[in-house]
Amino acid sequence: MRIVVAPDKFAGTLSARQAAEAIKSGWLAYAPNDDLQLLPMADGGPGFIDVLASATGGRLVEVTTHGPLGEPVTANFLVHADTAYVESAQVCGLHLINTPNARTSREATSAGLADVLVAALNEGVARIVVGVGGTACTDGGEPMVERFKQLTGRTRVDAELLVATDVDNPLLGQHGAAKVFGPQKGAQDGDVDFLEQRLTSWAQRTAGDADAPGSGAGGGLGFGLFLLSGTRVSGIDTCMDAVGLDAAIASADLVITGEGSFDYQSLRGKVVSGVAGRASAKARPCLVLAGQSSVGRQGASASGIDQCWSVVDFVGSVEKALSEPFDALAGLARSVAAVWSSP
Repeated sequence: MRIVVAPDKFAGTLSARQAAEAIKSGWLAYAPNDDLQLLPMADGGPGFIDVLASATGGRLVEVTTHGPLGEPVTANFLVHADTAYVESAQVCGLHLINTPNARTSREATSAGLADVLVAALNEGVARIVVGVGGTACTDGGEPMVERFKQLTGRTRVDAELLVATDVDNPLLGQHGAAKVFGPQKGAQDGDVDFLEQRLTSWAQRTAGDADAPGSGAGGGLGFGLFLLSGTRVSGIDTCMDAVGLDAAIASADLVITGEGSFDYQSLRGKVVSGVAGRASAKARPCLVLAGQSSVGRQGASASGIDQCWSVVDFVGSVEKALSEPFDALAGLARSVAAVWSSP
């Protein structure tokens, strides 16, 4: 049996590559004659550059800039052919803050991303693709835009600018950056109101479209990048096309994907839904191996997913799943192989 293994990261425990390796290890423990092709995935958030670097063999360029709280950070962007790929989470990612809280939810900044954009432009590329997701900031990209102007004297990026995002939220309102994502970054009720007001003020001082799908991505970083001439593209489609997922699926018998928490947000432009959609288009069965799952059978089936399993259910507790994430996922994969393959 030929199997494509294309998971997202299991946030906080396993990178996408580690998750793929765990699934392979467990599966081959039961079915050693099966042929597994590993294609780790990302949707624009953390891991975006790692996935693309592995797939394209491009050149990594190191930049020292400012992190979400102003501290020095080192970020890498990828140059392949005439395109530079940038991961915003490497500069202003939530994972760069030890303990996100109310204060950091207000103070986290996107300013450092401007330095990476300028460095990418200095490589002479025709196109810059910015992966947006997993950020600590909720500033609408204002500090990034203002620093870019300061560094270049320009109000637009002098190259094709693509904003690879996994969400379609607007900047403001009930479904906007502050109210939907602020609490995930440590914001309390009063902080959410403050962030909403700050974003509103910023939007009113620009000619930007606060209702544009994706403008609320990355704490409103999407909005700021749109002001710099950016155009939204799908983060997961960018990765799937770069790694040649369609061709891999076409020659496979089975597709496996997964992530740390498989919920109904996973069905909206995330890795799992993207991979399942590509598998369905090629009439291949698709399985999900997740850390935890809250998606019902009907919802999964409607998205092209044949079956879904949870690591937590397999090992019996969240604590055990988190303490031994590689072994737990490998054990689940071995159990699933016993259903779908043969020794």
